[in-house]
Amino acid sequence: MTRFIHHQFAKDYLEQLLTPYGEVQAPSRVAGEVREIDVYFIPQSQPSNILETLGLLGEFATTPALFEPFRNAASAAEICDCLLKLLEVRGDLQRQANRNNTRIQESETPKLWILTPTASEQILSGFGANSKNNTLPGVYFMAEYLRTAIVVIHQLPRIPETLWLRIISRGNVQKQAIDELEALLPSNPLRTAALELLYNLQQNLQLNQTQDEDDRELVMRLAPLYQQDREQAIHEGEQRGIQTGLQQGERLVVENLLKVRFGELDNELQAIIGLLLALPPEEFTPLLLQLSRDELIARFR
Repeated sequence: MTRFIHHQFAKDYLEQLLTPYGEVQAPSRVAGEVREIDVYFIPQSQPSNILETLGLLGEFATTPALFEPFRNAASAAEICDCLLKLLEVRGDLQRQANRNNTRIQESETPKLWILTPTASEQILSGFGANSKNNTLPGVYFMAEYLRTAIVVIHQLPRIPETLWLRIISRGNVQKQAIDELEALLPSNPLRTAALELLYNLQQNLQLNQTQDEDDRELVMRLAPLYQQDREQAIHEGEQRGIQTGLQQGERLVVENLLKVRFGELDNELQAIIGLLLALPPEEFTPLLLQLSRDELIARFR
């Protein structure tokens, strides 16, 4: 049960982060024996800031991509199943090209990114997956035509570029990533989105009766952060309420002064109330008391 909860979190999380940069299909069904791709991503045709925003995850998403995240180390059978999904997608694209009498472009064929917390040497060597000189540690590529890489998240360096992948790992790696996420500026939209999804994960784990040690520690790690965010949201709501009340009070004062001086609020007077309120009270009050109706309207017209 907890495996399903974490799996759903990872899919929702990747979808949330990638949606601004292209089309996300999560899940996407492929032909043959029914298989569901966790996340099928097709980037926008126009350039975007995905590399600057999402780091290594953004690098993976600069071309069409299949993302298959695993809570536990992906087994050989699970990796083979992922490869089958990729080959079936490629087959669908080839059939579409044949129907349209066109050639399939290599750039249209998605790459498969298998996201696993750990992977043994036996698994990596068994699939012929090797690191490259120009990529970060932890990313292992299979043979070129397979267009597949195994991303061992626990081996990724602890740098900002890998944060958005380390969030969906487990144990200390995930907890360290949450610490880094918390340290980001509150105005960062990805911080807000990731925390909301983590809070949903926390709630789902609390409802589950079969938590393992990692799950219990994750729930405990998120609890004070959740409480802090809720208190901040309440405080901001109270401040907005106070500000709204002050603005409404000032508007009432201006309307009453105009009524006392000129008898009624016609359309011309109504039109200048917002402009008057743009001034501090110490500035608009003398104007309301000293200027005639025509002078007020002329001043703010």
